Amino acid sequence: MQPQPSGTPPQAAPESASTWKSDIVSGFLVFLIALPLCLGIAMASGFPPVAGILTAVVGGVVSSWLGSARLTIKGPAAGLIVIALGAVTELGGGDGVVGYRRALATIVVAAAVQIVFALLRAGTLGDFFPSSVVHGMLAAIGIIICSKQAHVLLGVAPEAKEPLHLLAEIPRSVTKLNPEIAFIGVMSLIILFGHAALARRVAALRRVPAPLLALLFAVPMGLYFDLDHEHTFTFSHSLFTVGPRFLVNLPSNLLSAITLPDFSVVFSATSIKYIVMFALVGSIESLLTAKAMDMMDPEKRRSDLDKDLLATGVGNFIAGMLGGLPMISEVVRSSANIGYGARSRLSNFFHGLFLLLFVAFVPMLIHRIPLAALAAMLIFAGVRLASPKEFVNTFRIGPEQFVIFTFTIGVTLATDLLVGVAAGIALKMVVHLINGAPFAGLFKPQIEEHTEAGQVVLRVRQAAVFTNFLKLKKQLARHAHAHHVEVDLTDARLVDHTVMERLHELEGEFSRQGRHLHVRGLEQHRSLSAHPHSARKKSAKSPLPLRS
Repeated sequence: MQPQPSGTPPQAAPESASTWKSDIVSGFLVFLIALPLCLGIAMASGFPPVAGILTAVVGGVVSSWLGSARLTIKGPAAGLIVIALGAVTELGGGDGVVGYRRALATIVVAAAVQIVFALLRAGTLGDFFPSSVVHGMLAAIGIIICSKQAHVLLGVAPEAKEPLHLLAEIPRSVTKLNPEIAFIGVMSLIILFGHAALARRVAALRRVPAPLLALLFAVPMGLYFDLDHEHTFTFSHSLFTVGPRFLVNLPSNLLSAITLPDFSVVFSATSIKYIVMFALVGSIESLLTAKAMDMMDPEKRRSDLDKDLLATGVGNFIAGMLGGLPMISEVVRSSANIGYGARSRLSNFFHGLFLLLFVAFVPMLIHRIPLAALAAMLIFAGVRLASPKEFVNTFRIGPEQFVIFTFTIGVTLATDLLVGVAAGIALKMVVHLINGAPFAGLFKPQIEEHTEAGQVVLRVRQAAVFTNFLKLKKQLARHAHAHHVEVDLTDARLVDHTVMERLHELEGEFSRQGRHLHVRGLEQHRSLSAHPHSARKKSAKSPLPLRS
């Protein structure tokens, strides 16, 4: 890249012949990760396995040319499993095929909503939702995934349906496990976690996709146990049955997998609930991933989040019309893409192209994959979403954040995703009121703007919290050409963790543009924890030394 003049955002590197070699390598390696995950996510969602492949193909071959998030990989994600499965279950009323087609209709309508969001420039939507609630939502999704897939890994059909009951039934499934299936599943899980542990010490292992290693073990074991043919075997004086139902089932050709949506109940209360969840949760996850990947981009290019949301919406519309799952910019595959040396959007295109070619020409190889291995990969993804480290990190940010985080998890597990997120946001607002934020300032901050010593100064009064941050960010955007901007929080009674985190991100963005954003006025605020991004509460006592 050529040096940029001070204050000028870095320009995107041209996506030309100079990048295609690195992009085709990273695209191929991401394809190896995506193939089993797309199949597993689809089956865990109550969709046909090929639906996950269809979505990833559309996300790679089509959406990659519409969005501006250059290094993100678009496709189905574990974070939407809970919503998709709920839609199939509730809308089908016990009939999986009917539920699948009606769920497709909600995906199509939700995609249209995402397109409207993008046209209304709602790319800032990801900044509204408080961090503790978003992380609590993702952790709850991880727990739900593990609660369902643990039984698949053991080769047992559970009696329970709800997450808390499924968790409670795991000990029973352990006592009734199918030895051959459980052996494949547990060993695949050991390989995945073992790879993650060793890769931190052995750099060369990071280039080897962990799902590929799991498949190199699971597929031969499936052949050894002859899972392709229905038969029984005896183990420890008990009789067990295995057969093709423990393997992935794909149609003979990709065209026969195309399924049209059923719009007959799309305006029912249940459908509208899932439309809202698909649109909101999918958009938030996708926007957060795009922002995270911008920070990991070696060239520090900044994405147009509105344009990327449009690409996601268009991709979801096409995928829904063909019979696919909803897509987002997926964090695990996107971070792997960067780690494998991707330089441009071509890597996402090549990942989708490799999936299309593989499913079109060698579908029988996919049929050899044991479901237990896919369950292991989903459990691994679920554990990463609900990692114990996430609980520890949230507590370090502040006890109040931990309460909101765990409350969101608990309500989500007991009810559903939408109620859990709403409950978490409501509790966050109550906590703000308890900590001194005036009710009138929760949604409309008082921001005074003036110039001081050649610098633009925005003085925030009353409170700077997640519910009013979008106005502050909008006011900052009006000064896109100012070299020095200060945010003065002296008169804010409360500055919450979400705003502290967002301001830190904006400081980085300003720096990459050759500009400077300075946050001041926190000397008289008391930090609610030792974490640099913890919430700050105005204190009348002697101020503690704080880093701003």
